[in-house]
Amino acid sequence: MPSSTPFAPFPKPAWRQRLNTQEWESLLEAWTVLCHALLALSDKDFKAALSSDESVAVFLTSFAEATAEAGTSSLGSHSATLMKAVFQLSTRILTFSAQLYPQLLAFPFIADLGRIFPRRVTVPLIAQVFRLHSSLVESSLLSLKKLLIPNLEAGIKGDLKLVESQLSRLNHMLHVSPDACTLFLAGSDFFDGLTTCFVVMNPPLRNIIITTTHLCLVGLIDAEPPKWAMLSDQLYTLKSAADAHKAGPLNVNDSLVPELVTNTPLLKIILRRAEDSGAATENLKKRITALEAFRKGAMVRPKRLMKRKVDKGKDRETQEHAEAEMHVHKLSQISQIQDLFPDLGSGFVAKCLAEYGDDVEQVVANLLGESLPTHLAKADRTEPLSSRPKPRHSQMAPHSTPVQIPARHNVFDDDELDRLVVDTAKLSFGKKPGKTADEILNDRSNAPNKAAILAALAAFDSDDDERDDTYDADDVGGTVDAANNEADARNDESEEILFKAYQADAKVFDRDAATRRGASRLKLRGETGMTDEAIEGWAIMLARNPQQKRKLEAKYETQPMNTPLNTTSTGPEEQEDEADGSSSRGGRGGGSSGRGRGRGRGRGGNVAGPTGDQATESARKRKEANKGKWANHNRRDARAKKMARGGVAG
Repeated sequence: MPSSTPFAPFPKPAWRQRLNTQEWESLLEAWTVLCHALLALSDKDFKAALSSDESVAVFLTSFAEATAEAGTSSLGSHSATLMKAVFQLSTRILTFSAQLYPQLLAFPFIADLGRIFPRRVTVPLIAQVFRLHSSLVESSLLSLKKLLIPNLEAGIKGDLKLVESQLSRLNHMLHVSPDACTLFLAGSDFFDGLTTCFVVMNPPLRNIIITTTHLCLVGLIDAEPPKWAMLSDQLYTLKSAADAHKAGPLNVNDSLVPELVTNTPLLKIILRRAEDSGAATENLKKRITALEAFRKGAMVRPKRLMKRKVDKGKDRETQEHAEAEMHVHKLSQISQIQDLFPDLGSGFVAKCLAEYGDDVEQVVANLLGESLPTHLAKADRTEPLSSRPKPRHSQMAPHSTPVQIPARHNVFDDDELDRLVVDTAKLSFGKKPGKTADEILNDRSNAPNKAAILAALAAFDSDDDERDDTYDADDVGGTVDAANNEADARNDESEEILFKAYQADAKVFDRDAATRRGASRLKLRGETGMTDEAIEGWAIMLARNPQQKRKLEAKYETQPMNTPLNTTSTGPEEQEDEADGSSSRGGRGGGSSGRGRGRGRGRGGNVAGPTGDQATESARKRKEANKGKWANHNRRDARAKKMARGGVAG
């Protein structure tokens, strides 16, 4: 009978290396057949077979321990069938005949089951085991609790390796058993020990302690029914522990509570589950809010030193090579999740991060709740992270010539320009001119008026090089606009009246109402035609400009004396002089009828007189006296005005 055949223990990894592939496949197939044979027995025969054969318990415990340590990759093609057979056999033994194998109710075997099988199938199994065999399971867990508490409280003096290994194994059981979480949080000894041991600077141990605390608190919610009162007390204990550490000499953030609320989604899970179940009391919300205050800022992980291959430039750069190097932030997220789930491979964690948009908290929550999508739930959880890019054909590989696109056509094809038969007279570069150069030169419609030019030339006396600088309208052949001169004369007259009134009495220009109504102001307005504001403004500007005041004083107080006019009658002496041919008025001809146009101005002498004559020399000196001051500017300006009127130089 197959059931009488004993099971061989499942070998450890060191022993498996001594077996060849054929022997190993034979063993896997034999274990699968034996498991199926036992499962095919009736309940009575099943108990009878177990009571007479203890090799089944040895095989199950060794299989669970070795698979939990090395994973299911060693099972090869028998992975699915053998794992299913082992789980079914373990379930039947634990629910019907557990009293025959007490070692299967111990903490190590249940923890290993929670590690190698999915949570959705192990949670109901272990809950049923607690209901059927609570005394045996709890005694095993209490023994472990008594072993851990002294070593946790001893801190650095305790057996830290033992604490790390046992807590790491316990976490897998806490993940699938809310009853175990309730058992370990009963009383404050275990939690106080975790808080004390966290002070030890051992990063792997610290990560395990954080995971243990998180799983225990979440397990209180998963219990049936949820233990909200106990959870509220534990949150208060967390707050008290954080306050006590804050009051001590150590760093405020270097304690269990800040790390717990920062690196795990504990508070979000509790608040969401409490609101969904209607247990979110004000007291619970206040304690969650109080713990939020201990959340630390963004955690910056140190960059890992990676030995990189020296690039000698002998390989072509491709897109796959650029994508093969993962960002440091991605690696830090993977390591952060692997601290909580050491059995997960980097490749599997990377897929989970890609599924949930690189949200670490969401990935952790779904891993804890076993609510991953179907394609991730069935994926290999030990898959490593592959950095080898997929092979890709080079873009420079030879390929067939692409189809040539036909040329485009338009409405101007095959016209005169296209066939080069257009008349060159119709072509022009730039804007087409209306007339040719010869036509523009022969067009006299815009030329100056020739009659005006000739009239100006006829009126110009080229021999009069010493004439006066004052030109009249006849000289320039047109009309001189005297409007501006008249306006300047009126302004000068008003300025003189204002200045004399200012010298006589400056109070006439005051800006008060009495002065404006006075007779003096009324007289000024009548003489100048200016308003009160203009008169007062003139006085203000004069007072601000002393230089202008001095100019007006020199202009209106030192007027030149009028020169008396000589009589036009001819006396005896003048007649005698006329007989001699010398006149005292000077002039161009020197005659006594004298409105000559010379520059003598009645002073006697003429610059055009005989050389050596005293009057001639005096006239020449007077002519050259002020030439360095204003030169012949008046003659220059008059000539420019003449050219503007006539258009032709003299």
